[in-house]
Amino acid sequence: MTQTATVETVQKMLQQVLGLGDRAAELGPDTRLLGNLPELDSMAVVEIVGDIETRFGITVHDEDITAETFATMGSLIDFIAARS
Repeated sequence: MTQTATVETVQKMLQQVLGLGDRAAELGPDTRLLGNLPELDSMAVVEIVGDIETRFGITVHDEDITAETFATMGSLIDFIAARS
């Protein structure tokens, strides 16, 4: 059984993948990701995509990896929810 994409699950995922520590608690749906989190570089995006596929049981296609998908935490949650 896969998880549902919620603020808490995406916070935890980003905390683990990006090593955000306690800063993850400050992330909300409106939090900008790209350009706001220095830890979110191209290699981190690859790790996050892999984690999304494993954690949420979905397939992320190359064309899904866009600035719009990773613009905010809310857009990432919406993307995951739409694919689940």
